[in-house]
Formats: sequence, structure tokens, C-alpha cells
Amino acid sequence: MPHPARRPNAFRPTGLLGSPLRNLVFGVSFTLSVIVLSTTAYVLAGWSFGDAAYMVIMTVYTVGYGEVHAVATPLLRTITVATIVLGCTGMIFVTSALVQFITLSQLTQILGLKRMTTQIDRLSGHVIVCGFGRIGTALTHELHAVGAAFVVLEHDQAAAEHARDLGYLCLHADATDEDALRSAGITRARILATVLANDAANVFITLSARSLNPDIEIIARGELPSTERKLVQAGAHRVVLPTHIGAERIAEMILYRQTERFMRDSPRMQDFERVLRSFGLELEVVVAEPGSPVAGLTVSNLEQLADGAFFVVQLNRRDGEAIAQPEADTVIGPGDGIVIVGRGVKAHALSDLFVASVVP
Repeated sequence: MPHPARRPNAFRPTGLLGSPLRNLVFGVSFTLSVIVLSTTAYVLAGWSFGDAAYMVIMTVYTVGYGEVHAVATPLLRTITVATIVLGCTGMIFVTSALVQFITLSQLTQILGLKRMTTQIDRLSGHVIVCGFGRIGTALTHELHAVGAAFVVLEHDQAAAEHARDLGYLCLHADATDEDALRSAGITRARILATVLANDAANVFITLSARSLNPDIEIIARGELPSTERKLVQAGAHRVVLPTHIGAERIAEMILYRQTERFMRDSPRMQDFERVLRSFGLELEVVVAEPGSPVAGLTVSNLEQLADGAFFVVQLNRRDGEAIAQPEADTVIGPGDGIVIVGRGVKAHALSDLFVASVVP
């Protein structure tokens, strides 16, 4: 059974209500045909084109100021009765189709939002994603791929509609508003990811989410390195700096091309990474900076120092040698690249162990 977050949430009417534009086109075409045929019939009965057109328009639009000429013959009466019946029917149909065309989009939105709200109210242990920009789009794509339950909060109307078109549960609301967080089920959610491009907004959302649900896990995006400390103090468990991560990826490509190609380009490894992410694990390459706590340690010492946060799967020597599944007594040298798998690799390993200026 597909997950609620993967179901299209728009109300799509069928039958007569499913084609308001077609109904409108048909009604206008029918009415114009009646006008043309009736005008032609009056002209053939001996009236001038101007008198015939005036008579037909007044009749079709039910104005009825009176006959232009006496309708005394059976032929004229037949034409007039047919014009009244068919013309008025056509105008009624056009009017109803026009009202339908104008209001159906609003009806669709109301019913779609109601259905979506019902689905959100049924969620528990889900993920709330604040922001559907570049990072939010990529994040929800990954969540959707593994069938995770999530709700998107996006203040931009166009972006919110795009998320709904993809079948995501998305509320058009400002994530800095506590009512919006409540509507997204903040008290029942397991994780909140705030990935807006505005650091101040991410800090405020983190504070609000922490006050509404003290137990929720919060992952926040930061643009400036100085924001990381503020986000952590506001209640974020983990902080992601996209610019910093991008720089690290480029460094991996430059310094450890063989390992990077092995890790990123192999379909088998890409599938393996997806499986790891589904278990909350990460596969990364980190560098043992000269003067860092890990430089000079053995693989076994490093894993003990990590206290279960990660384990080493490969060692890339500074001279280019790659050692897969290194022995426990293998010594890590300054500048070596280390392929590690674990939870919170970026937050724990990089910040606490591999940077020379940080003492564990």
C-alpha cells in the first residue's frame, strides 16, 4: 500500500464536472450556432440582416423589448419559438459552465487541502521539512524514494503547488509560525529538518520546534559557519553546512580520485549508500589533519576513540596507496584519507577527531 506522502492529494473530479473548459466551449459554440441559424432564418423570411440580428440577440439574451416586425406568419412564429427555446437553453448552459469554470479550481483546492489535512492528522513519527528550495527538493526526493512519511512547509505558493504536484503532503505556510508547525504535526513528528536559505529563520524555527516538542530530533541547515553554534544552542541536534560539504566533496575528487570514483560512480556503491542512509548511516571520506588527535593512531585506537560512532572501511595513504579493510594495527598517518561508515559522521568525526585545532 503506498504511503500517504506518495499519493496525489489533489481532488480530481470526473464526469461532467471533470471538463469545465469543454463544457464552456460547447455551450458558447451551441449558442453561437443558434444565433447564426436564427438570424439566417429571419433574413430568408424577408427581414433585413440588422433587424434579424437585433431580434435574435434580444430573444437569446431574454431581454424581450418587443418584436422588430410583427410575427404574424406560422414561419416567423416557428423561428421565434425555436430561437427562444434553443437560445435560452444555450445561455443557461453557458452561464452554468462559466460559473463552473471559475469556481472549480477553488473547489479543487478546498477539497484537496481538506484531504491533505486529514492525511497529515493521521501521521505519527513522520519528518517535517521546512523549505522546498534547492536542498528541500533534493531532501524530499530522497525521503520519497525510500517511502518515508514527511510533510513539507513552504511559504512560496508556486513552490508549494509544485510539491503537491509531485504528490507530497505540503502546507502553504510560514514555518516560523508555530501554528504552521502544529498543523504539520510537530507534536507527533520524529524529526524536523529546517533547510531554509535564511540562517535567522532556521534558528527561529529550531527554537519554536524545540519548545513545541522537546523530544523531536532537529537537523538544521546553516549558511555561515558562525550560525552552527547558534543552531546548536537553539536546540538542533545536527547542523549541516552545504558550502562546507560541497568543498569537502571537491577535495575528495582532487585528493582521492580513485576512492571517490569507487564510492560515487559505482552503481553498486550508490545502492549501498542508499541502504546505509535508510538505516541512518553515512559513508564519507575524512582527512587526518597533521596535528589532529587521530594522526599516529592505529585503526583500532581510532574506532575505540570514536566510541562506536563509526568504523573504518578503507585507508587512503597520502602517497596514493589505498588499503581496503585495513588491519586493526594499521597506523594512520598525517594527511591520510579515511573512509568511514557511521551515524553522525560529519558532526562527530570531523568536529571532534580529525581537525587539528580541536582536542577530544
